[in-house]
Amino acid sequence: MAGGRDLQLDALRALAVTLVLYSHFFAPGGTSFLGHLGVRLFFVLSGFLITRLLLEARDADQFAAGPALRSFYARRAIRIFPPYFAVLALVWFTDLEQARSSLAWHALYLSNFWYAHRNEWTPWLLCHLWSLSIEEQFYVAWPLIVLLAPRRRIEAITIGVIAFSLAYRFYWPIAANPALARDLLPPASMDALACGALLAVRRARGADAPRWVRFGWPAFAAVFLLVVWSDPGPADSAWEWPRWALVQVLPLVPLMAIVAACSNGLGGRLGRLAELPPLLFLGRISYGVYLYHAILLAYVVKAQPWIPLNVSEEGPGRFLVAGAATLIAASLSWVLFEKPLNSLKRYFPYVARPRARTPGEARRLGATYPGAKAALDLQPTDRSYP
Repeated sequence: MAGGRDLQLDALRALAVTLVLYSHFFAPGGTSFLGHLGVRLFFVLSGFLITRLLLEARDADQFAAGPALRSFYARRAIRIFPPYFAVLALVWFTDLEQARSSLAWHALYLSNFWYAHRNEWTPWLLCHLWSLSIEEQFYVAWPLIVLLAPRRRIEAITIGVIAFSLAYRFYWPIAANPALARDLLPPASMDALACGALLAVRRARGADAPRWVRFGWPAFAAVFLLVVWSDPGPADSAWEWPRWALVQVLPLVPLMAIVAACSNGLGGRLGRLAELPPLLFLGRISYGVYLYHAILLAYVVKAQPWIPLNVSEEGPGRFLVAGAATLIAASLSWVLFEKPLNSLKRYFPYVARPRARTPGEARRLGATYPGAKAALDLQPTDRSYP
């Protein structure tokens, strides 16, 4: 994968986390649909990148399922766990917003089940962890499918996951209960993750996103905007359920098209814009930005008496102060904490490195098989993955 293409995917991470910050810090009432789009974009990106990575490992000559699985889980733990559990430790020691009682659920990556069970966003400062729990649940299950299922069946399985997630939404009119579980249980997000995975599976066999996705996404985006801006009506209106379902499903096609385009590499001015260094750095630290932003918001609100701007409510003051604090904290975390730990990933390759041959072995092999030495010289000694 060319580096420039992955650079543009970093730009998409930056866009996604900016939409979340805008929704939580600026949008009145925190109800902006842009935050929802940001999370869905993260899911499509994660599904694409994780599936691409696993398929590349599976297609390697030295692939073995057991070592690849162990390396995957080890690398995910190195990348995700240290800052995550550092945040939970801070909340535990300070009992910030009386959040200590729920920490066991968050520590087990069951935040989505905690909020679904209680049917309320309490404690609010950890409510954003629901999406990280969804991703972790995906990380546990999906590699088993990609690395162990028959290779020719993976695309069909991916389409089946999307279909199941879409069908899940038909349960709620029957239940007549628009509870938080409707949005927080894993099936509600599996369609976005699987759409990204489907793109990676198609790429692995030399295909791109379907033509109807590449050329039809503007129509889906236009209908989505019309639905979002429509009057939702009373909570029990006949429009409430279809509107919710459309808001969930319609963005998937544009988001899939955007990820496909950036993974191919955008050209021209748009491509240059997507590779601006500040944007790429924001994408690189986006995990920390997302993880820390609500915690820092809690501290910023407590510090309101010493802050001349209004940070107690959504608006420019909160966006400026809490946003700046989040970016500083995430930057320091990346440089001093996350990046050094990420270097440990080199000890967990997805495929075994070829054993280094001694000069004598190389000469004997070259004498027995003409051209073998030149071929050996061209083989990479290490495959690195993001």
